Amino acid sequence: MKRITMAAGTTCLALAVAAPLSAHAAGLGSASPAPSGPASVAVEKSRVADMAAALHLGSGEALQVKTVVSDRDGTTHVRYERTFQGLRVVGGDFVAHRNGKGALAGTSGRASVAVASTSASLSRSAAASKVAVGDLKAASTTTELVVLVTDHGPRLAYDILRSGVRADQTPSRLHTFVDARNGKVLDSWDEIADGTGHGIHVGDVTLSTSGAAPSYQLKNPTTGAFTTDLNGATKGTGTQFTDADDVWGNGSTTDRQSAAVDAQYGADKTYDYYNTVLGRRGIWDTGKGAPSRVHYGDAYVNAFWDGTQMTYGDGINNANPLTSLDVSGHEMSHGVTENTAGLVYRGDAGGLNEATSDIFGTAVEWNAANASDPGDYLIGEEINIRGDGKPLRYMDQPSKDGKSRDCWDSTVKKLDPHYSSGPLNHWFFLASEGSGAKTVNGVAYNSPTCDGSTVTGVGRDAAEKVWYRALSVYLTKRSDYPAARDAAIKSAKDLYGAGSAQSVGVAKAFDAIGVPKQAETP
Repeated sequence: MKRITMAAGTTCLALAVAAPLSAHAAGLGSASPAPSGPASVAVEKSRVADMAAALHLGSGEALQVKTVVSDRDGTTHVRYERTFQGLRVVGGDFVAHRNGKGALAGTSGRASVAVASTSASLSRSAAASKVAVGDLKAASTTTELVVLVTDHGPRLAYDILRSGVRADQTPSRLHTFVDARNGKVLDSWDEIADGTGHGIHVGDVTLSTSGAAPSYQLKNPTTGAFTTDLNGATKGTGTQFTDADDVWGNGSTTDRQSAAVDAQYGADKTYDYYNTVLGRRGIWDTGKGAPSRVHYGDAYVNAFWDGTQMTYGDGINNANPLTSLDVSGHEMSHGVTENTAGLVYRGDAGGLNEATSDIFGTAVEWNAANASDPGDYLIGEEINIRGDGKPLRYMDQPSKDGKSRDCWDSTVKKLDPHYSSGPLNHWFFLASEGSGAKTVNGVAYNSPTCDGSTVTGVGRDAAEKVWYRALSVYLTKRSDYPAARDAAIKSAKDLYGAGSAQSVGVAKAFDAIGVPKQAETP
């Protein structure tokens, strides 16, 4: 691999913090999002009482505004969290949609949150004793009484959060929900979503750096994204990468700066994609970049965007960092999911969460147009984590990895999210490229359908924008595949119109992965 050089002050990745949508995105019509920002959130906070009255909220319910998405025609989509009699409601989030005149036009994902009593029969210590310690090291535990929305209605429960590090050194924030009346474990998921990989793959690149000789900094002066070395740790602030001559790394793991270049490049390219293609200015949509805190020695990279941490690695091959483009985009996209739909990392929602990161990691890779890591529909194809030269996942036919599903049914939710992601990854390929055998960008694919149909793709660009709108406007924490179908079709109609090739194609792609028709029609 060639020596990697970055020139201070170059503008190849210099982005205007408040850059408008690309010309193509702006041409999508009235559903194209306009910047919402803190002012919009503040306005909606002032309207909380009016919204509560319009929704006829029950006694004891209160709303907190999380995010606001504004369309160019004045329509707004306000995402709320809820409390019940002062208790946090887990899974009580929903989206309220206002028309251009400000009137309530409907909601997405709203469920009942009222419980008969908020008095627990079980003590906190008794609830905590129900949670196995497992392999977590240096763990701390907090216990909070909450209302948990389940598939069978709301339950008074304890949220027992164990934070620590697993035996393989993966950080963990494991939530276990215990019924506050009978001690039954109701649900569990880890707050930290993991991916796997290793390698240095971006090749010869130019990035914007800061400072001057003899102390250049690996920091983008426009977005503020910077990279630090964790020096073998799994957490902490790390040490800022600096260099005397602004020539960084040697393209191999013998120089720690090489990994830092990959990480910085991945962070910048991910921000670039969200900002210029989707009109989102980072994870929190604030215009800030991503400090990428990097180390190797036990094969982990920590990426921080706007204060949100994503950690990925598995320790299988600890010689190299985890910094390929699609892996970087994947992990940072977990932060976008957390700050939009907030899909929990279990059941169908966990699969949708993981596939969302695959979709946007893939989109980042295509958008970067890097000759050393060209766009494809393979996940982690550069990292060779298993030593067999094969990708981690295949979007055209997910079952080729031996564990993922091509088709959705009611049993998919029982799988690990890395494998229940298969049907949505399959949908994305079908919606983008269509079914059957084809070669795209030099890679051969053969995508079957679960119903034997033939699907014509609507294009990757449209599929990306449809799924992003579904994520940011319609999906909620516990959305399942049928809800995802309705959200995507509705999003396609918002963007391209009812009966459009895009809305019809999106629906047919869901037919083709086995998700049955729901309320929304194309």
